[in-house]
Amino acid sequence: MLLMNEKIKASEVALTGLDGEDLGIVPTKEALEMAKRLKVDLICTSLMSSPPPCKLMRSGKAKEEAQQARKREAGAKLKELRLTARIEDHDYETKKAQAERMLTGGDAVLFVVKLQGKEGPEAKALLESLVKELRHAGRAASGIQLSGKQAAVQLNPL
Repeated sequence: MLLMNEKIKASEVALTGLDGEDLGIVPTKEALEMAKRLKVDLICTSLMSSPPPCKLMRSGKAKEEAQQARKREAGAKLKELRLTARIEDHDYETKKAQAERMLTGGDAVLFVVKLQGKEGPEAKALLESLVKELRHAGRAASGIQLSGKQAAVQLNPL
């Protein structure tokens, strides 16, 4: 929960400027006037100390940072993409684009190719080409695993 602007009830705050410079202990009223003058928000970063530490930030940036922090806390999720060994070019490009989006978003991707008959070598070639084409967004966690009914490889974000 972010406290911002008029919702900060403390009489004085430990203020940090727009560029991270320490502005010292300032009366809350003065800090709010400064924020209005600079057309930014006054954000309280913690309620655990007295006076509470506050920052001057451009509007919207605080929410953005809080979302990023939540995403980092949640950690990377493992997303599974299923393919077949005899995939059409367009479908291949679509899956590759999906994987790229997931990797740049910070999630790991597990490619799983369902095997029918003697498709092992085709599946391995398909996964190798995906790993090669996505190396700018992610690294293979281990080699390609071939097991009876499926072939799989996991890519972790860089």
